[in-house]
Parts: sequence; structure tokens; C-alpha cells
Amino acid sequence: MVNMFFKDEKITENDLYFICYMIERVARKIHQKNKYVVNTIGKNELYRLISLANTLHCENPLKVEAEWIVEYKLEEGSFDILDVDKELAPNIPRETQMGKVYMRLIVDTLKPGEDYVEGIMRVYNDPICEVIDNYNTSAYYEPSYVITRAYNEGGF
Repeated sequence: MVNMFFKDEKITENDLYFICYMIERVARKIHQKNKYVVNTIGKNELYRLISLANTLHCENPLKVEAEWIVEYKLEEGSFDILDVDKELAPNIPRETQMGKVYMRLIVDTLKPGEDYVEGIMRVYNDPICEVIDNYNTSAYYEPSYVITRAYNEGGF
């Protein structure tokens, strides 16, 4: 995938990871699902953001988070991903961990001719995210090949 601002620069898996991490941060902050953040930002803006990821990752994540919320008019919701049974999920994964889970799933399921942004749109809109983001289950904790297989087979 080529950077929209610098045609000789490729977008890397690290850029994809940063975007997945920020999607998770923003969704948690505004109490929405990741799908809402992805769909509200939209494909064209995600392409712009992933092209800027190499620079944005140097910024304070709180600043980037606040800018996304304002710029894309992301609204407060009522979904609290951290509202879990503490006996089933005593250690809730951090935004960085979930960013890696989603980055790996996107990379591992990338279709021929599909770019990272198309992969983001496809994966975050798949029903499997409901299972991965339910921390009362252990789906997010499974090895990436298990999550990929579950995605390809339509569920765990």
C-alpha cells in the first residue's frame, strides 16, 4: 500500500498497528464499539490517517485521541468494553494489546489486491468482533492463527 502523501513511501504493518491501537483507544474513551469509530471515520479518512501514522505515532496519544473525536464528530455512547466479570476476566487487555490482535487479524486475512484500509473496514465490520471484544471470553487471548481460523470459518 502506497502512502497518499509520499508516493515513494510504503505503508507498513506498524502504521496499521498504530491505527488499530488508536481505534481501540478512541472507542474506549467514547464508550462505543470499534465498528462505530471505523465507520464514522470512513474509508477515505482512514487512508489519510494511515498515511500520516508514521508521524502521528510521535504525538501524544491523548492528543490524537481528542483530535479524532472532535474532527470526526464521534459521539459518546453507552458501550463499556471494560464492564466485565472480574472473575472471568481479571486482566483486561490494554489498547496496545488489542491493537496487535486486530492488526494481526487484518494482515492474516488480507485478500489479494486488498489494502490495509479495506482490511480495516472488512474486519471491524465482521460479527467476529463481538466475540473478540467480549472480554468475558478468551477469544482475544487466543493465538493469532486461532483467531484467523475462526474468522475464516465464521466463528469460534
